[in-house]
Amino acid sequence: MFILFADVLYAIFTAEGNTQKTMYACAGSAVLNIVLDPILIYGAGMGIAGAAWATLLSMAIVCVILLYWAQVKKETYVTIEWRHFSPERHTAIDVLSVGIPASLEFVLMSVAGIVINGTLVYVAGSDAVAVYTGGWRIVFFALIPFIAMSIAVVSVSGAAYGARKYDRLRVAHSFAVQSGILIALGLSLVTWFLAPTIAWTFTYSAESAHLAGGITAFLMTMCFFYPFIAPGMMSAGVFEGTGKGIFALAVEFFRNLVFIAVAVWVLGVVLGLGEVGVWWGIVAGNTLGGIVGYLWARVYISRLIRLGSPSPTHSP
Repeated sequence: MFILFADVLYAIFTAEGNTQKTMYACAGSAVLNIVLDPILIYGAGMGIAGAAWATLLSMAIVCVILLYWAQVKKETYVTIEWRHFSPERHTAIDVLSVGIPASLEFVLMSVAGIVINGTLVYVAGSDAVAVYTGGWRIVFFALIPFIAMSIAVVSVSGAAYGARKYDRLRVAHSFAVQSGILIALGLSLVTWFLAPTIAWTFTYSAESAHLAGGITAFLMTMCFFYPFIAPGMMSAGVFEGTGKGIFALAVEFFRNLVFIAVAVWVLGVVLGLGEVGVWWGIVAGNTLGGIVGYLWARVYISRLIRLGSPSPTHSP
């Protein structure tokens, strides 16, 4: 309940461009959770239950802070007053048309993960799964700036779409994609040169030391994965911001279940490249998915601009 409530308030602040508040709230929640964990787990002797209570309390306190900003200090353009709340069918449909596809996108990612893990077990065994799991944690950390940018794209796209200033959609999309690619290239260079060191930090124990070489190879392969994250992710942000959640879902479907899953199987199994083939299958599938998402978004934006332009007969 607290997670849902906090996410709704985060969305309001983010949509209004007040991302500093959401950053402070997220950081405060994380720090508070870190402080409460040892106190409740060890100090209060609650064990695992203490960790759960620490998470619950940190989220509850963040919700109180967000409510204070929104309801007491009135630091949002949107005024939330429950006595004036009345459900509207078309509003609910608009929310669900984006929310349900966005939820299903995570399902598609999970299905793709199952395919990848299954293929790794088939071609290389359980150690390959351990390498993928450990390496993907590092990759996911690198995805954070792209996730943040895509959230911003949703807000900016929604504002531009609502104002019928469709040319701003193109500007926002282009800027986000170009900035994302530059960030990705920087991350790729850092990952390439520091891959052995990064891998060592995750395999320093005697039990996992034998995975260091595999994780290093995985990370050096993923350097080619990063540059094509932005085109697909920012394009999905444009679709979600303009209420076309089903388009964003379609992009993820093609990326995960058509391109990545098929490429992983073909390179890893059919062509007999094994574990390395699976890594390159992820790269190839993501590349194709990013290109398709980007082109689809550009066509969609161009169509909006064309339909929104005044007729020549009405030009002064």
